[in-house]
Amino acid sequence: MTPPLPVLPPAIDLGMILGALDMFGIAVFAASGALAAAAKRQTFVTFTFFALVTGVGGGTVRDLLIGAPVFWIVNSRVLVVVLAVSLLLWITPQRWWQGRMLDWFDAVGLGAYGVFGAAKAMQFGVDPLPAVMMGVITACVGGIIRDVLAGEPSIILRPELYVTAAALASGLYVGLRLVGMEPQFAAIIGAVAGFVLRGLAIRYNVALPAYRGGGGDGAGQQ
Repeated sequence: MTPPLPVLPPAIDLGMILGALDMFGIAVFAASGALAAAAKRQTFVTFTFFALVTGVGGGTVRDLLIGAPVFWIVNSRVLVVVLAVSLLLWITPQRWWQGRMLDWFDAVGLGAYGVFGAAKAMQFGVDPLPAVMMGVITACVGGIIRDVLAGEPSIILRPELYVTAAALASGLYVGLRLVGMEPQFAAIIGAVAGFVLRGLAIRYNVALPAYRGGGGDGAGQQ
């Protein structure tokens, strides 16, 4: 009797929608990294480096934490996507990418990557709440690295919603999966919700209340 073929880990096959979200998230985060380099008038090599660390930074931390093979090392298509995005931004007129385009690219990636990070964590056996956190890490760490390299204040320290939008995307996906929704539909709903919340924050400066101190003398309050 022929022995059965070994079963690949389920996290390798995340479905068409989730796979598309992964590549889409990588591309838009890579674009935001390249735009940060463009703002600093850097070389093409620096463009590509910024695109790489922004596009794969969060996913790399996620994979190391959940014990998965680091995705861009085992899948060379990721590097091709990063290089293509860098080249596209390098050869196109800068006026196409002016204004708050970096923020909008970041918003799209935030929703997509928040969902994908949570989905991959769940398929590697991570419990629901830590899986939500893996989604947040996947969505936010790349942007943090980009800002540090660019010498800019970290995006998570801005007053408008950022981490909250990533948490909404990943948390909504995990919650919908727990109640039995198909992963493709849960992924779309979670990604769109995260993008919409971040978009509202960009457009209308929506923010959570800031800490004002716990003293009764009013010190630190504006």
